[in-house]
Amino acid sequence: MDAENEQQNGTPATAGATATKGAVSRRAVMGWAGAGVALGAAAVGSVAAATRQDDAVPVAATQVGAEVPFYGEHQSGISTPVQDRLHFAAFDVSEKATKESLVKLLKEWTKAAAAMTGGREVGTGAVPDSGEAPPDDTGEALGLPASRLTLTIGFGPSLFEKDGVDRFGLQAKRPEALIDLPNFKGDKLDPARSGGDLCVQACADDPQVAVHAIRNLARIGMGTVNIRWSQLGFGKTSSTTPDEQTPRNLMGFKDGTHNIAGTDTGKLADHVWAAPGDGPEWMTGGSYLVARRIRMHIETWDRASLKDQEDTFGRTKGEGAPYGKGKEHDAPDLAAMPATAHVALAHPDANNGLMILRRGFSFTDGTDGLGRLDAGLFFLAYQRDTRKAFVPLQQKLAASDKLNEYIQHVGSAHFACPAGVRKPGEWWGQALFG
Repeated sequence: MDAENEQQNGTPATAGATATKGAVSRRAVMGWAGAGVALGAAAVGSVAAATRQDDAVPVAATQVGAEVPFYGEHQSGISTPVQDRLHFAAFDVSEKATKESLVKLLKEWTKAAAAMTGGREVGTGAVPDSGEAPPDDTGEALGLPASRLTLTIGFGPSLFEKDGVDRFGLQAKRPEALIDLPNFKGDKLDPARSGGDLCVQACADDPQVAVHAIRNLARIGMGTVNIRWSQLGFGKTSSTTPDEQTPRNLMGFKDGTHNIAGTDTGKLADHVWAAPGDGPEWMTGGSYLVARRIRMHIETWDRASLKDQEDTFGRTKGEGAPYGKGKEHDAPDLAAMPATAHVALAHPDANNGLMILRRGFSFTDGTDGLGRLDAGLFFLAYQRDTRKAFVPLQQKLAASDKLNEYIQHVGSAHFACPAGVRKPGEWWGQALFG
């Protein structure tokens, strides 16, 4: 659970501005009337600061069900104001797939993603004129607004080379920064919840909208890709809008207070977006994503004293203020807290200014068969170069963080997320496959 340093996503994502742009979809029109019911209490009345995806100029995004632009310099869903729900899926490409079939799929996915983020149905829709064939759209989002849906794609190391085989002629285009993550102390990774050739991160304010998006992409990809593993998430655990209070994780603490703001173009350029010369040209404007499923030992944590809990984070539980301070956003005095406290180890001031953009979500997946909750944090971190950001930070935390008494990393994946699709007609991964 890499905290203070790990940042969430917050760049551009225009929500309300494009909700009325162009033709309004049938789904959107139906959705505005019943948005309060459709989105549920978690989303009703929420106010988020959104920005144009190409210029980071703040615009109001107070409308429930607003749209986030799909096209832009960077992919939405990275620096975009964080939504409340997540459906993340890692895919493996079929052994029978060819480069041509994969390219065809990416083109189809891009069209579908642009439609769904705009609140429209996929293809001919869920109720086509002819009833002789399966509908193009699965239909469970009919009547729902776009709900600030964003879809972000990434390419894993195994897409470039798997078991020594260059399956799609991409090996020479693999970025040096797209490393196979090292084994960190304390990891207990489940291979069934790790890795993947591709990933798609769906974030929205309505869980049904996020699930609908992944379901439709999986349906379109049938025969070319299959889902390797997926994760549902609820309740963002940090924010990319500095004027908001930091949300609490399942341990009841505010974590990631010093996340990169989605409007801070300087820090985004320094720490999040791959720049010209950083690696292959196709990654310029993109970012590297680390996804970690972090199990919390909830029952053990709940029996710990308040002092022990606060010593673990280096923050007060009530306000979220760093030790010796009064407010959550006060600059921490790292010397005032235990040396093994999470904040003391993860804060940028303790790491030569190192920062990552954090975009995590809580999860609960039933019990583990022994009566213990299978719950924790699905950690998502974006950075300019994983070798210089997540890896050194996690090595430090894995060695000394007091939080390790209460958590365990059980799933892991690494993906290269290319730049955004700039205009209709272009497609996800075009610069890589071109």
